[in-house]
Amino acid sequence: MEFTKSDLSQLKSRGISQSEAQQQTENFINGFPYIYLQEAATVRKGIRVYDAKQTAEFVKLFEDNKDKYSIMKFVPASGAATRMMKDLYTFLNEYKDEQSTPLSDFPTAEQTINNIEKFAFYGELSQCMARQSLSVEDCINNKDYKTIIEFILTDKGLNYGKYPKAWILFHKSEDGKQAVTAFEQHLEEAYFYTCSANQANVHFTVTEEHLQGFEELKRKCVPVYEQKYGIKYNVDFSFQKHSTDTLAVNTDNTLFRDTDGHLLFRPSGHGALISNLNDLDADIIFIKNIDNISSQYMQSTVFHKELLAGVLIGLKQKIGSMMNKLKQRGLTKQDLVCIAQTINRHLQIPNMKNHTEFPTLTAYKHYLMDLINRPLRVCGMVRNTGEPGGGPFYTENMYGVSLQIVEKAQVNINNPKQRNIFMSATHFNPVDLVVSIKDWQGKKFDLLKYIDASTGFISEKSYQGQTIKAMERPGLWNGAMADWLTVFVEVPLETFNPVKTLNDLLKKAHQ
Repeated sequence: MEFTKSDLSQLKSRGISQSEAQQQTENFINGFPYIYLQEAATVRKGIRVYDAKQTAEFVKLFEDNKDKYSIMKFVPASGAATRMMKDLYTFLNEYKDEQSTPLSDFPTAEQTINNIEKFAFYGELSQCMARQSLSVEDCINNKDYKTIIEFILTDKGLNYGKYPKAWILFHKSEDGKQAVTAFEQHLEEAYFYTCSANQANVHFTVTEEHLQGFEELKRKCVPVYEQKYGIKYNVDFSFQKHSTDTLAVNTDNTLFRDTDGHLLFRPSGHGALISNLNDLDADIIFIKNIDNISSQYMQSTVFHKELLAGVLIGLKQKIGSMMNKLKQRGLTKQDLVCIAQTINRHLQIPNMKNHTEFPTLTAYKHYLMDLINRPLRVCGMVRNTGEPGGGPFYTENMYGVSLQIVEKAQVNINNPKQRNIFMSATHFNPVDLVVSIKDWQGKKFDLLKYIDASTGFISEKSYQGQTIKAMERPGLWNGAMADWLTVFVEVPLETFNPVKTLNDLLKKAHQ
C-alpha cells in the first residue's frame, strides 16, 4: 500500500515507522489467526489452589521481604465512563413522559432513580441541583426523572458521562461522612500492599485531555492519605503513546482518509499500555483496573494480593537459585536433569523439552536458562460466574503449549471443539496480576520482546457516520504478555468487584 509524502509526515510525527504502518495495513488484509485452545486450565491443572497454611506462609513471605523491594501499583485509568452510562444515555434520548414512555420501560434508569440515595454521589448531586433551585425529592414526586439523570450525566451537574471512571464518587468513607472517588480508593488500597520502606508508589495511565483534572485530584487527595497513614505517596501518570496508535481503513481495506485527506489514527486498546509498563522501574508491580475496587472487601482483597505477591517472591527466589546453578561450569547431565525437574516442579511449564532433544549439554543448559529468565506474572483467577473476562487456557502456537489468558473474541466459536473448550472454563481473570519485569540480577527486561504480535484484533467502528475498520494490539494481559512465565492462582470471587455500569455501585461490595 502506497503512502504519500503527507502520510509519511503524519507517521513520523507520531513516531510510527513506515514498516510498522505497512504491517498494520497487511494485518487488515490478512486478519489475525484465532488462538488455538488445547484445554481449559482448571484447579490443580494449570490453576494453583493453596490451603490456609500455605496461603499464610506466602503472605508472610511477602510481608517479611517487601521492604527489600521497590513496589508499585499500575492502574489503567484512562477510560471514560461513557460505556458505563450507556443505558442512562438511552433513557435520556428516548424518555418523554410517564404517559408515552413510562420509567418502567427503562429498567436501568428505574433502578438508578429508585435507589438514588444509596449512591455515594447523592450528596453532591443534591447540592448541584439545589444551586439551581431544584431537589431530587421534588423531581421524583413530580415524575421528572429526566432532570435527575441529566444532572448525573451532563455538565448541568456531575458530568459523569464525560468524566473518567477514576473521578466518579464510588464509595462512602468508613465513617460515612464523605464520598470518595475510585482514584482515592486505589490510593487507600495501595497503602496496604504497596507500601515499602514507608513509601507507596502508584502509577495511573490517563488521557492527555484529563491530565489536569488528575493532577488536581492528586494535589487534593495525596496529602490526606499521607497524613492518615504516615507515609509518602509517589503518584505519577502516563499517556497511551501516539506511537502505539493504529491506522483505520475502509471496509475494503484501503486507507481511510478524513475530509482533509489525512490518515485517521485510533488508540489501539489496553495492549498499547505494555509500552507504559515497560517504562516503569520497580521490582514488584501490582496491576489492577480502575473500576475494580471495593469498600466492603478491602481486607480480603489486600490479603489475597499479598498471597499473589508472596507466590511471586517465592518463584523469583527459586529462579535466582536455578540461574546461579546454571551459570556454574562443569555441570553434568544429572545436574541439568535435576535443575529441569526443579523448574518443572515450581513453574510447571507445559511441554518442557528434555536433554535428549539437544545436541549437547551446553545447548540444553542455554535452553533452560532462556526458559526461566523471562518476565514473570502471577495472575489471580476467580470462579466463573458469568462475568465478562478472559479465561485461563492451555493454548498452542508455533512455539509450543503455554498458559494464556484468552478473550472470547480470540477464539473461533464457530468451531464446535474450540467453543466447547472455551465454555468449559471454570475460572476467569479479573485483571488481578502481580508481575516482575526484572531478571534474576535485577536488570529490566525489554517487555516489547515478549509480545505475540499475531494475537491482535480487528473490529468495525463508526466514524462521522461512516463504517471503518480498526485494529487493537494484543491485550495487555493477553498477547502482550504471551511469552512471560505465567502462573495462575485461585482467589475468592469477593476480590473482584468491577463497576461496569453505574448500578453496579448498588451491589454489596460498594455499599
